[in-house]
Amino acid sequence: MRERQVSDYVLIAMKNLNLLIILSLVLTMAASMRGYIQSGEAMDFMREARGFSWAGWKIIVMAAALYAVCLLVMYIQSESTTGLICKVCVEIVLGLLLSYLLGFSYMGVLLLILADAMKYFPGSKIRFPVAVLICLLYLFINYDFMSAYFDVIPLDVFLDYYESDARAFISGTQNALNALNTFVFLVYMLCLLWAQFDEKERILSLNRQLHETNSELQRANLQLEEYAKEEEQMVATRERNRLAREIHDTLGHALTGIITGTEASIALLDVAPEMAREQLKVIVEVARQGITDVRRSVKALRPDALEKYDLEKAILSTVEDMKKVSNVDIDYHCDTSLHGFNNDEEEIIYRIVQESITNAIRHGHATAIRIDIHRNYGTLIMKIQDNGIGCADIKKGFGLHHMEERLALLQGSLYFSGENGFTIEAYIPIRWGEESGEDSSGEDA
Repeated sequence: MRERQVSDYVLIAMKNLNLLIILSLVLTMAASMRGYIQSGEAMDFMREARGFSWAGWKIIVMAAALYAVCLLVMYIQSESTTGLICKVCVEIVLGLLLSYLLGFSYMGVLLLILADAMKYFPGSKIRFPVAVLICLLYLFINYDFMSAYFDVIPLDVFLDYYESDARAFISGTQNALNALNTFVFLVYMLCLLWAQFDEKERILSLNRQLHETNSELQRANLQLEEYAKEEEQMVATRERNRLAREIHDTLGHALTGIITGTEASIALLDVAPEMAREQLKVIVEVARQGITDVRRSVKALRPDALEKYDLEKAILSTVEDMKKVSNVDIDYHCDTSLHGFNNDEEEIIYRIVQESITNAIRHGHATAIRIDIHRNYGTLIMKIQDNGIGCADIKKGFGLHHMEERLALLQGSLYFSGENGFTIEAYIPIRWGEESGEDSSGEDA
């Protein structure tokens, strides 16, 4: 940003310098013509000039007006390429008219026009042709070349009026100002090039930082995936250990008691039938208690959310928890009651929602998930759709297999698609009223 400000200041200095050069030239010409007229040498001047000349004050007014209009055009900005081309063309025409007025003795204003064009064509494809055109005009538009086509008075004719010392001073000053204008133009172009180089370096630096950030994010994602796999293995190990303890503490104990009691009953059957009968009664109680313990263990396998809440609240709790921990937008819609389902129905409905959300985030890298649950006569329809990466070649894993198996037990069906994200549709026959009649009077089945 600092280099761009410097280039703006240099361009302003170049405009002021050109104004100074043009004023010095027109004042020199006007003073010379006035001197010729006052000394009675006007006719000699016209014969030597061999060209048409305006009065001194007209030259000053016209030169100032042309340069002022040129500066005004330079301040005009345009967003379109066509507008910029028209702007530069108008500037060139004004510059050529000004040079004609000065007898093609000064073309430095074309360098100013070139500097202005480079400012407004920083990345355009036509920048180079425009620069070449202006440079060619600067090189070939001079008195020696243009006097063959236009009647103009060279600067030397005006300078002949002055004494040799004054003429040398004016000519030397003019050459110094021309050289200074060229030098300022070169400084301006260097400032522009440096600003563009600095901008490219800044962009490259931002790209490098972005690449490093992406690399860090990829490493973090890999670490998270490794942690997730480790956590999954730890959870699976803990679950196996828990199931092993449950089996050992329930079935092991019950079966051991049944075997021991049966052996004792066999031994007492012939010698003490009454004692054998009492022993068999004890075995029956042990078996019943074993069944109770097994049912309790199986019930413990139900999701904890279903133990705390009803089905609808359990789903809402899972959705809210996942939104909090993953920052994924989960849009949940349910336009039917979820009361009155059996435990196996509740569990599969809950598991489908839970597994679909997990897969969408873990495998699909989704940022938005929509869950729709509604009833169509005697069927509950669930549709879970995400905006993830999808999958053209779907290979069913444990989650999809588990959903299909559980739905098959309920005479339900499962459909899925990997286009435009991932979509799962589950159809579950409703058996409301078999065990609970809360919703049997709801919508017509």
